[in-house]
Amino acid sequence: MTNSATRDDIVAGRTSLGIEFGSTRIKACLIGPDPTDVIATGSHAWENRFEDRRWTYSLDDVWSGLQAAYADLVAEVRARYDVTPETFGAIGVSAMMHGYLAFDEADDLLVPFRTWRNTSTGPAAAELSTLLGINIPLRWSIAHLHQAVLDAEPHVGDIRFVTTLAGYVHSRLTGEKVLGVGDASGMFPIDPATRDYDQRRVDLFDAHAAGRLPADLRSLLPAVRVAGEAAGTLTSAGAALLDPSGVLRPGVPFCPPEGDAGTGMVATAAVAPRTGNVSAGTSIFAMVVLERPLQSMHHEIDVVTTPAGDLVAMVHCNNGASELAAWAGMFERFSAAAGFPLEPDAVYEALFREALAAEADAGGLLAYNHLAGEPIAGTDEGRPLFVRTPDSRFTLGNAIRAQLYGVFGTLALGMRVLDAEGVALDRMFAHGGMFRTAGVAQRFLAAALGAPVAVGETASEGGAWGIAVLAAYLGHSAELDLDAYLQQRVFAAASVDVAEPDAADAAGFAAYLDRYDAGLAIERAAVAALS
Repeated sequence: MTNSATRDDIVAGRTSLGIEFGSTRIKACLIGPDPTDVIATGSHAWENRFEDRRWTYSLDDVWSGLQAAYADLVAEVRARYDVTPETFGAIGVSAMMHGYLAFDEADDLLVPFRTWRNTSTGPAAAELSTLLGINIPLRWSIAHLHQAVLDAEPHVGDIRFVTTLAGYVHSRLTGEKVLGVGDASGMFPIDPATRDYDQRRVDLFDAHAAGRLPADLRSLLPAVRVAGEAAGTLTSAGAALLDPSGVLRPGVPFCPPEGDAGTGMVATAAVAPRTGNVSAGTSIFAMVVLERPLQSMHHEIDVVTTPAGDLVAMVHCNNGASELAAWAGMFERFSAAAGFPLEPDAVYEALFREALAAEADAGGLLAYNHLAGEPIAGTDEGRPLFVRTPDSRFTLGNAIRAQLYGVFGTLALGMRVLDAEGVALDRMFAHGGMFRTAGVAQRFLAAALGAPVAVGETASEGGAWGIAVLAAYLGHSAELDLDAYLQQRVFAAASVDVAEPDAADAAGFAAYLDRYDAGLAIERAAVAALS
């Protein structure tokens, strides 16, 4: 498309804006009438904080970061097209799922935001899993709420609304306390028949919590919306929050706010049964769309939904590529100290290529990427470890392959459970920054999962693009369901690279995973010994 035609689309508001709050970056993505046409992007770096033994982000950082990412996108639009956006066809907000944001009657935050990364909800999660007959992971919002009840926290009596980060930002921009069904499924179990909170389980919870909460559960949670449903419009106050310059006009329609799992499914066209995706960032998780409900409850698996409300088995690991990034950062610093500075992408390229030529089982080396607690591994806190025996082969390639395998280690343990359940998977799609180096992390993931892994052109675009696509879907939901829209309007001409499992890599990873599983005792001992 010519610059002139794109400029006309921007001026006329024939565009869709996606905003995603990731764990380390807030991203904005503007797309044209063709969802594959990325007009401009913007971003802002931010970091969680560990305060009073809880992982959190401040709400001031939410808004300053959002404004910075939006301003960065607007600056790119101006530089490319010599126009400043005044409106959009639709907007969508996405963010990290789960966690706990509790507000009082005046919509004031009662306690600092508790993110998905906190693992202090064990008693509540165990109690609710038994009560509801479904796995309630530590990070789910209902586990945080019930733990606050069990701990008799002073703020509980003042709670009038509980939501996720995406739901909070959406409510401030639109005035609507709603949530996309995918994000809502990480707050409380969803009934796939109604695509709403499971009423039988809501009743069980209300009876169990009677007298201990100031209201029934439904009145505390956001209303549920599915992909394609209207979810409010940008208010004047919301426009001023997003764009303090005053250029952006109110009235833009919003799609339902979604979690990063849902936008990852959209960004990889993995919303139909027998498809799945892996998202690798600060955390790593796999989503597999189910043909049927799971036969048993498993602590390694939580059942969530696609943005359209179909059941998904989720293997969520609190720790993803952060430890790998720390190693890459060390080598980046070494290159600079040696007088040959390399850009981060060049460092990753060199290290990944070295890993590709290493031994299939990483030479007997072992790496744990646990910066935070890892429920699947049975740890409440994290202690990153690198372990080797005297007879292991300590080479650069083996060390980096061990780190790459370590990113997928806990995930693979959870996927073993799905395999035992007989869950069928035709292809897994992968996205996230670590897949930018073509053919390396993708190949090792295929070996770890024993299934083909596809990486598309949008692999590093991630959730900001995914939620922009969901915003664009608002105008097409009356004619196409979500899967059909993705297949026909978004991915019909997409270029996809598929890596089949390599037999040697698969055998090497299996040996590594057996070692990894046995060595979890070392990780637990480190948590106990090193405070």
